[in-house]
Amino acid sequence: MSIISRFDLTGSVAIVTGGGRGIGRAIALAYAEAGADVVLAARTLNDVEAVAQEIRLLGRRALAMSCDVNDTEQRTALVMQAREHMGRITHLVNNAGGAGPNDPLTLSVERFEEIMRFNVSSAYHLCQLCVPHMRAAGTGNIINITSGAARYAQTQFSAYGTAKAALSHMTRLLAQDFAPLVRVNAIAPGPILTDALNRVLPVAMREAMVKATPLQSLGEVEDIAAAALYLATPASRWVTGKILEVDGGAESSVWPG
Repeated sequence: MSIISRFDLTGSVAIVTGGGRGIGRAIALAYAEAGADVVLAARTLNDVEAVAQEIRLLGRRALAMSCDVNDTEQRTALVMQAREHMGRITHLVNNAGGAGPNDPLTLSVERFEEIMRFNVSSAYHLCQLCVPHMRAAGTGNIINITSGAARYAQTQFSAYGTAKAALSHMTRLLAQDFAPLVRVNAIAPGPILTDALNRVLPVAMREAMVKATPLQSLGEVEDIAAAALYLATPASRWVTGKILEVDGGAESSVWPG
């Protein structure tokens, strides 16, 4: 097998949550370029429909579904329809998630639990739903999108950082449970300059963040997509239970203040 052929996903079927914009969109397109058919899930159907059309123009099959990963029934329907429409499931990217900064003295326990469900419980359930189909296909790969916030000690991130730390360690544990047929890894991005972030990030703050990053730039969605492609393909066949940090070399938070 040539080294380039190890980055081929022909015959694969991937579910990508949060696939309508940003990192999710970039991963979905990268997988399609590598030969995979893709099921895109997000709350806004128009967003995933647009990405699905881009994938079809690349010559691959695509299914766009409106899905709020906070909802158990919608998660179940996503996996059932993906299997029915595509015939198999071999890859899952748990990209949907997130939360803003928080004051630990004012954030309610109920909101804290919602953040955990959004970032951790939803991914856990999707793994439960997809792994039997992966085992039936004889191969499987799961990638969880966590965050540098999972390991940084910083103020105002007790909810989001805790959730992503849980997701990172869950990755390590599930990799042991699902080996050898299903590999489970995670990507921990640093600050990624998505369109949404670029619109709201003041120039002075952006410059400060760049200065604090060893590689002197913020990340791009394609940086995460390239990492996700590596972890999804036979190129990483001997890698499981690992957290790939894609953060420009930052060993602490680069957020000013």
